[in-house]
Amino acid sequence: MTSQSEPAAMRRFRCALGIALFAASSAVVGQTQPFDVVVDRYIAEGLNRNLALQSETLEVEKATQALAEARARFFPELTFEARYSRAEGGREFALPLGTALNPVYSTLNEMLVAQGQEPRFPMVQDETVNFLREREQDTRLVLRQPVFAPAIPAAVRAQRALLDASSYRRMAIARALRRDITIAYVDWLKARKSGEIVSASEVLLTENLRVNQSLFDNGKVTEDQVLRARAELLAVEQQKREIENLTTQAQSYLNFLLNQDLRSALEVTNAPTLLSERDAALEQLWANALNRRPEVSQVEQLRRASEEQVRIARHRKWPTLSIGVDAGTQGEDYGVGDGYNFGVASLVFTWRLFDGGSDAARIAQARATQRQLVLQEEEIAQQIRLEVQQAYDRLVTARASLATAQARAEAARAAFHIASRKRDEGVINQVEFIDARSTLTGAELNHVITQFDVLARRAELEYATSAGDLPLETGV
Repeated sequence: MTSQSEPAAMRRFRCALGIALFAASSAVVGQTQPFDVVVDRYIAEGLNRNLALQSETLEVEKATQALAEARARFFPELTFEARYSRAEGGREFALPLGTALNPVYSTLNEMLVAQGQEPRFPMVQDETVNFLREREQDTRLVLRQPVFAPAIPAAVRAQRALLDASSYRRMAIARALRRDITIAYVDWLKARKSGEIVSASEVLLTENLRVNQSLFDNGKVTEDQVLRARAELLAVEQQKREIENLTTQAQSYLNFLLNQDLRSALEVTNAPTLLSERDAALEQLWANALNRRPEVSQVEQLRRASEEQVRIARHRKWPTLSIGVDAGTQGEDYGVGDGYNFGVASLVFTWRLFDGGSDAARIAQARATQRQLVLQEEEIAQQIRLEVQQAYDRLVTARASLATAQARAEAARAAFHIASRKRDEGVINQVEFIDARSTLTGAELNHVITQFDVLARRAELEYATSAGDLPLETGV
């Protein structure tokens, strides 16, 4: 089994080997944008188009309008009221005018007649006044202006805290979306690059099968070497289909986050080989994560809102003072002028003396919520400390592993070159050659996976430390 036996086959095999190794180790052909530039562009698209973030933006808008509603209670309220009534029956009020005045009038008339004058005092009938009018209309403008209502300012402060909490929640979701988009894009690049390496290995094994088949046909090798070469090729074809499926899933997930067609093409870029200034700064930011994470600020604002809820419940026990002005027309028919127009100005003092304990229950409920949020704030702080520490350790480990993976890939590549030359000369058997090929493929895949794992770990540390966030519009 020498190179002279099949010189043309060996030349074709070496040519295929060189092409495959070049495809596995070279970057993507053509001009590509830097990794950070492409990722930031996808993040910007996601922040503008992601459905979950749009829904959270509407929550912020709802909280803004709730604050406007609470503030509106400071201003006067003007309403228009109109009532028209028809009544029948009801109580009557009798006025005994005739019984009281007629005897007096009769005596006076008799005195006038005795003096030769005409009687001048008429007889009066008793009057009956209905308590309800048969027809009545009441049309008025009602103005109410609170003067002293301590629950209103507390409600405004509570709604403002809830608005801030909603804004911080949106920021937290946006930051999580930034992380998810970055990791999804890294996973897609990793799967795509792994597919290139496996495809290169498939080219090698296809040519290896053809060479061994030719050698077997010429009686140079036994059939077991052909069968082994075919088995290795089938294994790589299966691995290629699995990686293609992973690539498609990663592409669909990233397009889902970007709210676009799941089959939309993605831009290919290369993984950065050198640390950027942002990478170097990340290692110095993790200690300040508690001052930057919006989750902490969100719980703090919720706690402030619960404090204001306690004040609102307390202030319900206080008296309130308001000014009321009513003006309009009243009568049996609609009209304006004397006998119709009226106006009333009032100073209304209200003090609820007993409510069955409902205010005390509200105060207890608000205090329990406040204590619960204090515990939740401490728990989130502990979780963030753990998350930052784990993300930092994973990034350091991934960076340390990258140099080892690169050295392993270079060593495997050199060993495969040697094995290929020995294979051409018939010095080593089929098992040793395939083992060298498997070692190379494994080393190349490990290098790619480790390289992109560094990017994923960097994204996780950025999320944990709130580093590199894009400015967000809260709509407030």
